[in-house]
Amino acid sequence: MADLRSLFLEGMSRAATFVAVATTDGEGGREAVTISSLTSVSADGDHPSLLACIHHQSPAAAAILKNRAFCANLLGEHQMDVSNLFAGRGLTGHRAGRFDHTPWQPGELGQPLLTGATAAFECRLGTALLWETHHIIIGHVVGVRLSESPAALLYGQRAYRRAVHFSEGD
Repeated sequence: MADLRSLFLEGMSRAATFVAVATTDGEGGREAVTISSLTSVSADGDHPSLLACIHHQSPAAAAILKNRAFCANLLGEHQMDVSNLFAGRGLTGHRAGRFDHTPWQPGELGQPLLTGATAAFECRLGTALLWETHHIIIGHVVGVRLSESPAALLYGQRAYRRAVHFSEGD
């Protein structure tokens, strides 16, 4: 019988989720990492809030904690190359150099907003908790930029996907 970890990984691979890149810039450096664990916490309160989970060994996690700000860039369905870039696939050299391979602009807080993202949520760090191997990071959203295209890049069953609209009766 497969071990619990293997079964967990297989089970979670069956859940399609959107792909995001968490970016940050400031005293802690300019960093980014592709993530699939991003969710809204609340639209209410002083500011809306969202939650991201980032591996504790990721330089992006350390930079976000030091910079106290980040941007959650929800990738458009055409941005597989951007996802791969910030996941560390196919590019060698200095990590910060990855920003030279995709267009971006600084947001209100100076955080990198990736061009082409279907939505970009610029956040101030609210709180962070180290849970075993990952930082659970909650951000207060201070700005949202939306693109013309609402179609998000998805990842499930260990491959990139796109959403398909079902009409009633399908």
